[in-house]
Amino acid sequence: MEQPKEAGKEPHIVQLDQGKAYAWCSCGKSEKQPWCNGMHAGSKFTPKVITAEESKTAAICMCKRTKNPPYCDGSHTKL
Repeated sequence: MEQPKEAGKEPHIVQLDQGKAYAWCSCGKSEKQPWCNGMHAGSKFTPKVITAEESKTAAICMCKRTKNPPYCDGSHTKL
């Protein structure tokens, strides 16, 4: 089974803006981490697109193993 590339060992803290759409990189290959730049093409991975319901600071998963994409759920502590 193809596994995503680990892009980091800790979450990336970002400011999300209300109403703005974000495409989280699920493959780990994007050069614009944590966001998708299309590097998943040809793989089983697809970006997780979200629209921020409110402006807030969020911890975005970089290990690509979260069960709550794109948000960090602590999965990186088990790697």
